[in-house]
Amino acid sequence: MKKFLIVGLGNIGEKYANTRHNIGFKVLDALVEKEDLKFETQKLGDLSTYKFKGRTFILLKPSTYMNLSGKAVQYWLTKEKVPLENLLVITDDLNLPFGNIRVKTKGSDGGHNGLKDIQSTLQTVKYNRFRFGISDEFSTGRQIDYVLGEWTDEENKTLTERLETSVELIKSFGTAGINNTMNTFNGK
Repeated sequence: MKKFLIVGLGNIGEKYANTRHNIGFKVLDALVEKEDLKFETQKLGDLSTYKFKGRTFILLKPSTYMNLSGKAVQYWLTKEKVPLENLLVITDDLNLPFGNIRVKTKGSDGGHNGLKDIQSTLQTVKYNRFRFGISDEFSTGRQIDYVLGEWTDEENKTLTERLETSVELIKSFGTAGINNTMNTFNGK
């Protein structure tokens, strides 16, 4: 059975639950809720396992805080013997309009501390990432407040549909492959 490690980046704790920076957690929560699964607290994170079309998706919400995400990613890749090409990291992206999706097979960290730590720990920039646009609608010097701020009422109206699309993207990654997933979902 093919295994995939799907990592949603975020910060633990109730005060971060509905912040833009936690979209990785929110996407995984949407999948777990839709499939009536549960997360269990384990080493370095909360995990859930989703089986679909002969694939096993290990869903990980690291408990290491955003800036130390690499430790949890490496631990679970190794423990579950998941090949690097079957890793998908879900993260927020300031450079994309709200709700826009971009899947890539490699790239820079784009100034994102979670990706920076993963790249440093894995010693490569060649891993799949799913960037969820949160836009850059903040004034100069207010980036941290914006990223750690909660979704606006306007954003919340379309977030449910965007999360449903994100769940379908994860399934596609495991069943149709990264290239088909990029062709289907990028720019949606």
